[in-house]
Formats: sequence, C-alpha cells, structure tokens
Amino acid sequence: MELFDSESEPLGEKKVFSVTEITRMIRYSLEADFSGIWVKGEISNLRIPSSGHIYLTLKDESSQLKGVMFKFQNRNLKFQLEDGLRVIVFGNISVYEPRGEYQLIIEHIEPKGIGALQLAYEQLKERLYKEGLFDKKHKKPLSVLPRKIGIITSPTGAAIRDILMIMERRFANIHMLIYPVRVQGEGSAQEIALAIEEMNSIKAADVLILARGGGSIEDLWSFNEEIVARAIFRSRIPVISAVGHEIDYTISDFVADLRAPTPSAAAEMVVQSKEELLKRVKMNYDLLARSVISYINQQRSSLDSILRRKIFIYPERTINQYQQRVDEFNIRLKRDILQSVNKTREASNSLKKNILHLTPKTKISNTRNALHTLQKEMANLITYRMEMKRENLKGILEALDILSPLSVLARGYSICRKHPSMTLIKESSSVSKGDKVNVRVSKGEMICEVKNVLEGA
Repeated sequence: MELFDSESEPLGEKKVFSVTEITRMIRYSLEADFSGIWVKGEISNLRIPSSGHIYLTLKDESSQLKGVMFKFQNRNLKFQLEDGLRVIVFGNISVYEPRGEYQLIIEHIEPKGIGALQLAYEQLKERLYKEGLFDKKHKKPLSVLPRKIGIITSPTGAAIRDILMIMERRFANIHMLIYPVRVQGEGSAQEIALAIEEMNSIKAADVLILARGGGSIEDLWSFNEEIVARAIFRSRIPVISAVGHEIDYTISDFVADLRAPTPSAAAEMVVQSKEELLKRVKMNYDLLARSVISYINQQRSSLDSILRRKIFIYPERTINQYQQRVDEFNIRLKRDILQSVNKTREASNSLKKNILHLTPKTKISNTRNALHTLQKEMANLITYRMEMKRENLKGILEALDILSPLSVLARGYSICRKHPSMTLIKESSSVSKGDKVNVRVSKGEMICEVKNVLEGA
C-alpha cells in the first residue's frame, strides 16, 4: 500500500483506512485487473444529458453493469443507441469515487449480430422514410434535353472518366460543370452537401449527378450520411444518385429524384444520343412537311370548290337576291314599327281612360250613383219583404180562423158546460138528471135542465 499517502492511524495492532483510501485502492485494483476488456449485454436505462456523455446499464439474465461513454469517445458513433439493443462494448472497469460505484468506461461500442454501419444505415433509412423524404410526390422530373449538367464527384476517380466518355460519345458539345469533392473519408459528406447547396444557390445546372464508383459500405458511407440526404431533399435542381455498382444501395439513392445503377448509366439517362435526336428531328421534320403539304392540298381543293360556287361565277345574282331580302326586311320593319306605334297609342288611350276614371270627382260621382242604386234596391227589398210577411200573416190568420171554436159553432155545433162551475162536459155520464147545463151556440148561450141522461158511445 505504498502507493497511497495514508492518513490512517493505528488502532492498537490494527490499521484503519478512510473511505476515500479504500475506494481509491479498489479503483486502482480494478483498473489494473480489468483494463481493455470486451463486454456483451443489453442496453437499459439509457440517458444522454446536455453534456453529450452517454450513461447506460448493461444487463444480462442475472446481473447488470453501469457504464459511461464520454463525449469525445462517442463523436464517431455511427448508429443510435436505444434501450433493448444488444451490444458488445470495449473499455475499462473503474470506480466513481463520489458514490463508491464501479462502472465500465466505454471506448468503443458496436451492435451484436450486425455491423455498426449496417445498423446506422437501417436506423437512418427508417427515420427518413417516416419523415417522408423518400415519398414519390417530392420527386422532380428531369429535363428532356438539359442545357447544363452538374457533376459532383471526385475529379480523379473512375466515375468521372466513365461519365465524360459516355457524354462525349452521346452528345459531344453538351455543357458540363464538374464540382470536385472527396467521396469518402472524414469530412467528405460535408463537402458533398455543400456542393449541392452551392450548385443550387448559383443555379448552375438543370440536373445534378452524384457519382462514385463501387466499394465497401465503409467506402460508400459518405452517401449514407444524414447531411447529404437532407441536402439532396432540399435541392431545387433534380438530383440523380449514381453511387457504387448496381447491387449497392445508399440513402442518397432513396432521397434522390432518380437512382442510376452506375455512373455510366446516369450519363446515359440524362443525355440522349445526339445521333438519335437528329434522327428523330429528321423524322419529325419529314412528318411535319408531309402534314403541311397534305394540309395545303386540302385547303387548295376546298378553295377550288368554293370558287366553283354560283356566288363567285354570277355574283350579281347573289347581290340582287340579298338586295331583295333587304327590301323585304325594310317593309317588314316598317310594318312592325307601325303596329308597335298603334299598340302603344291604344295602350296610352286605355291608360288615359283609366286615369280619368280614377280621378276623385269621378270616383265620388260613381260612388254616389252606386249608393243611389243601393238605396232603391234596399227600398224594393223592404217592400217585397213586407208583402211576403203580410201574405204569410194572412195565411196564418186564415188557418187560425179555420181552427177557431167559433167557426165550429157556426157550422151548428155547441159547447156544453156544467152550471154554475162551467166545467166542460165531454161525456153524458158527467151529468145527472136535474143538473143545470150551460150551452154555447154560434150566437148566444142557453141554460138548460137535464131531463134524462142517455148512455151511448
């Protein structure tokens, strides 16, 4: 223990250490025995604070180990860490003295079962796909015959030689603008993105070709960087991605407006053969010439047919016919105008009559006449109703006279009543012999004495 400036004090025959001393002793012991080790496990409790350091826990079925990867170590980390990811890490075991906890200081980390670059490729591809950077609706069409072609590639690579050779063969005097960049290595992705942005800012071309020859995933990695993908997506100039061989796919292939399997194929896509274009122009020219000649012949035939019409052979006849029609129209117009004037005059007279009829004096006179007529009609109606009532009353009186008892007595009948009670006698059984009876005849009354009572129906 000579490595430590111990402040411990003997306690009898025992030596007592401070917490710091024992912690530091454990730290140096662990760092000496567990330096440069590889550890596999599953990430959990992942935290990346604003400092940029990465804190995590590695765990397996029965244990766990805390770990930290400092910012200067994780700058070159290609893929994103996440909870549940199985990884293999390289580092040293140490002790975090303030808490007395041992932890793994991580220097390198890679996914278990898949390469780090491949995982980073898949993660970025999925994220950009979800953001819509691969959507077809964002793809810009290429010009049929671009005036200027921008090529972003290495000026010393095989890709630029292949492109120039094909361009020269297909269209010798095409205008090309080459923007030299590094296509692999540290900082190359930033150069490619900057080239795309500058070509857009000066509107240098009608189409851009990103070109690089084949290679490993590490060699092509610049075209899998997010900065390049977003520069392609922001480009207002259509971009063709021509990276690697036909079997190689990079993130730039998915974001670009068109993917070419090779740089040579990109040159063939963007530039049509000059000979083929001249043949097509010649063919279209011949077709157009035949169409124009055919159209002229048709028009000449139509003109000949028109010139053979009577109007051109005997123009005075047609003129006379039209003059006659003009005279007819003139006569008809005068007649229609006269009829219209007469109708208007009649309507005016009728309106004048209506206006005169609606004056206050006329209305008062008409109202007075109408009132006089109503008075006469009312008097006649009252007279008629009185006559009807009089006749009706006469009929009622005659009917009453017929039904009157006096009329019955005038026909020889009499009314007998018991005297002196004057009770009406309806049956002979209601009187007795010797009773006095008052007899009413048509004229006068008599008082009689009953001599005998006869029974009968």
